[in-house]
Amino acid sequence: MAATLGIYLAFMVLVKIFGSRVLTSVTASDAVIIIMFGAVSGRVIAGNPPTLAAGIIGLTTLMVLEATFGTVRRFIGWSRFIDRPPVLLMFAGEVFEKNINYAHISRNDISSAVRKAGLGRLSDVQVMILEPTGQISIIRAGQPVDPKILSDVRGAKEALEARKQALEEEPTEG
Repeated sequence: MAATLGIYLAFMVLVKIFGSRVLTSVTASDAVIIIMFGAVSGRVIAGNPPTLAAGIIGLTTLMVLEATFGTVRRFIGWSRFIDRPPVLLMFAGEVFEKNINYAHISRNDISSAVRKAGLGRLSDVQVMILEPTGQISIIRAGQPVDPKILSDVRGAKEALEARKQALEEEPTEG
C-alpha cells in the first residue's frame, strides 16, 4: 500500500512538472511512454513476484487515492496544487512562444491542432488553449470571446489587455 501511495504521488508530481500533455497520446512514442509508466508502476505496486492479492490491494488503493484527490480538487485552493491551469497558446492569430514552451508544446502540435479544427491558417485562430486535460481548444477567428471564459487561463489577461490597448491606439476614421 505504501508503494502504491508513493507511485501515485510521484506520478502526480511528474504530471505537474511535465504538464498534462504527457498523458494525451499524440504519437506512437508517446503511447509507448504511457505504457511504460503503467508497466513500471504496476511492477512497483504489485511487488515481485506479483500476486493477485497485491494487485487487488494496489488497484483499490489507486482508486481510493483518485477518489480522494478528485474530491480535494473541487476545493479551489487545492486545485492549483494538483492540476495545471489552462494555458493560452494563441490569441488573435499570434503564437505565444513563452506559453508553448511552458506547456511543453511544439509548433507541430500547434499546426496539428489548427488542422484538426478544420482551419487552414494560423490567422483563422482567435484563441487556442491547452486545457488541464491536455486537449487543445480552439475558438475560430471572428467568434466573439467573453473574457470571463478566459479568466482562469494562464496568459489570457495579458493578451486581452494588449489587444485592448492595440484597438485603442488604432487610428479612427472620421
